[in-house]
Amino acid sequence: MSVKIIDEQLDNINLSDEVRDKALKKAREGYIMTLLEFGEITSGRAAKILGVSRLEVISMMNKWGISLFDDSQDLEELQQEVEQAEYILNQQKA
Repeated sequence: MSVKIIDEQLDNINLSDEVRDKALKKAREGYIMTLLEFGEITSGRAAKILGVSRLEVISMMNKWGISLFDDSQDLEELQQEVEQAEYILNQQKA
């Protein structure tokens, strides 16, 4: 993955390697967090891409205001998922 930012106003700024690297790291993190927010990748995949643990990704999600849970589901849909999971678990025990 590469990030290319074209902006004439930025061309004249002399950045140290440290500042440039930090800016690119934040841009990359923002891109990955956006993909995660819209469900394009999983937190596990985000962790692999960013080279961090899944726990660190969860911390990043909190920083970026991204919920760990699918907020689009209502209580009834969540209850159905719980019931399905319980059914599957009970089938495996039998």
